[in-house]
Amino acid sequence: MPQPKACAEAQLLKGFGCAGGNISPSLSWKHAPPGTKSFAVTVYDRDAPTGSGWWHWVMFNIPATVASLPAGAGNPVSGQAPKGAVQSKTDFGQPGYGGPCPPKGDKAHRYIFTVYALKVAKIDADVNSSGALVGFMLNANKVGEASFTATYGRP
Repeated sequence: MPQPKACAEAQLLKGFGCAGGNISPSLSWKHAPPGTKSFAVTVYDRDAPTGSGWWHWVMFNIPATVASLPAGAGNPVSGQAPKGAVQSKTDFGQPGYGGPCPPKGDKAHRYIFTVYALKVAKIDADVNSSGALVGFMLNANKVGEASFTATYGRP
């Protein structure tokens, strides 16, 4: 099992009392399962003090020919996301990547980055879809997934 990685300052949220760059990290994957027709990427904080966690990034309908995302692809206006990919609302209330910024003094939070291999070319969701709705569709259509966890806390 991979060990948690610490979040870099560039990936931290700029807001809510944090002064990071709010830049999504570069990601890459390989060895997609047979039958993969598209990918999705999510970042989820299961430790958020909400009772239901916190969606930091939701991107789906990534073509099966894509095996990486450059740093900054989580900014919907950057033009760095793959053609056809959709970024839907996070718990920040808007589409795109929102970096970690746990409450000051809380324990370090675990941010789970997951790449889903899907058996469909597109899921029926759009930029206004919630992380929970997209997550339901991803789990219903996945042929595989891989995750790693990054940690971050503020003293």
